[in-house]
Amino acid sequence: MTSLIFLVIGMGLVTYIPRMLPMVFLQKVQLPVRMRRFLEFVPYAVLASLIFPDILFSVENIESAIMGSLAALILAALKVNLILVVIGGITGVFIMDVILAG
Repeated sequence: MTSLIFLVIGMGLVTYIPRMLPMVFLQKVQLPVRMRRFLEFVPYAVLASLIFPDILFSVENIESAIMGSLAALILAALKVNLILVVIGGITGVFIMDVILAG
């Protein structure tokens, strides 16, 4: 039981320290505007890299996945509400599944 507690504490430190160190040592460093603008896009790129493989393999037909993705991308580009983007993507997959089944 004691080794489990030390393991959890160690995992917490290993996770926390790399996140804390840049904030402590780089808080007075001014990044160039171009670098700050680049870093603003990092969360979106990470999210896309996590989601994209699941999009392709979440349905039986790749065509359905592509149709749902295109529907969601078009709605997102039009800047509609996020719920409508999700519903549009699901609807695109459903319509393509119906077309392919019939």
